Amino acid sequence: MEDKILIVDDEKTIAHAISYGFKREGYIVEVAYDGIEALEKISIFQPNLIILDIMMSKMNGFEVCKKVSNRDDIGIILVTAKDDIVDKVLGLELGADDYITKPFDIREVIARSKSLLRRLQKTSNKPEVNEIIIKNLRVIPKYRKVIIEDKCLELKPKEFDLLVILLSNLERVYTREELLDLVWGMEYIGGTRTVDIHIQRLRKKLGSEYQNIIKTIFGVGYKATGDFE
Repeated sequence: MEDKILIVDDEKTIAHAISYGFKREGYIVEVAYDGIEALEKISIFQPNLIILDIMMSKMNGFEVCKKVSNRDDIGIILVTAKDDIVDKVLGLELGADDYITKPFDIREVIARSKSLLRRLQKTSNKPEVNEIIIKNLRVIPKYRKVIIEDKCLELKPKEFDLLVILLSNLERVYTREELLDLVWGMEYIGGTRTVDIHIQRLRKKLGSEYQNIIKTIFGVGYKATGDFE
């Protein structure tokens, strides 16, 4: 097994226990004890997955997540002692893929990690659409770029993923649950409301001319259309 796991936790006993569990499963494992060390190891170790504690002194997990979430090749599972819905939603909005609350069973951490790694592998093996063009809107999935009249939009990873799914299948109606599964790939703790929030942000960034490219299908979900004037 060649997948590499980076464990980031300032509680050494926990970090070592998680590390031991993954090594027994055949993973290549590195450990960091704060956010700053984690960022250094990410650039060198190039992990496929990060098990990331939130509550750390030098740089917390949210800050690390912000800096790493633009990497589509790295999965992030947040770990914290706080069973707070606000923290869970914030972490996942920042780009994390899953969330586990302490105390946890190491078997659950490993099972969720395997599931996430399989999902990342499937995503990387999907045939890529070279470019989507609708009037002066260009989407280039390979480079994760959205361009409107030569202006590059700054989209968060989940916003970009939503846009590509919708634009790749014009007029196809997606339920919120389908979009949640396709983009987040899990039973998202924030519920389907997070889809609505991301769509709102996406429309705002697309601007007045292109925001209506995404249509709300009341009581169902959303679709994208080429006829939006």
